[in-house]
Amino acid sequence: MSMIKEFKEFAMRGNVVDLAVGIIIGGAFGKIVSSFVADVIMPPIGLALGGVDFSNLAFTLKQATETTPAVLLNYGKFVNTIIDFLIIAFAIFMVVKAMNSMKKKEVEAPAAPQEPPADVKLLTEIRDLLKK
Repeated sequence: MSMIKEFKEFAMRGNVVDLAVGIIIGGAFGKIVSSFVADVIMPPIGLALGGVDFSNLAFTLKQATETTPAVLLNYGKFVNTIIDFLIIAFAIFMVVKAMNSMKKKEVEAPAAPQEPPADVKLLTEIRDLLKK
């Protein structure tokens, strides 16, 4: 089998295409969540904490000189990234939970029919005896 034909079969498999779509949608979802955290969630939290802008919070490790920029430890951006992660993780958890509940509904077998009451059983036995 030629390498091009083999690659074409590999690339056109359903799993590869599904994975590519998932990665593209995941990237777009990540941008949406990052914007949501930076532009919607963090400003009220910063305001509640006294007007703090988390993205600008940093420790200066080395002061800037005329030839080199300052060396900063940007822990505010790290806090934003942690909140991004928590929101994404929660959203994925909710999606997986919903999918699992739908799978459980599909997998559940119908309950076995209930046994008829004792009088119906007795009448059925009598009927079968009369047939003999």
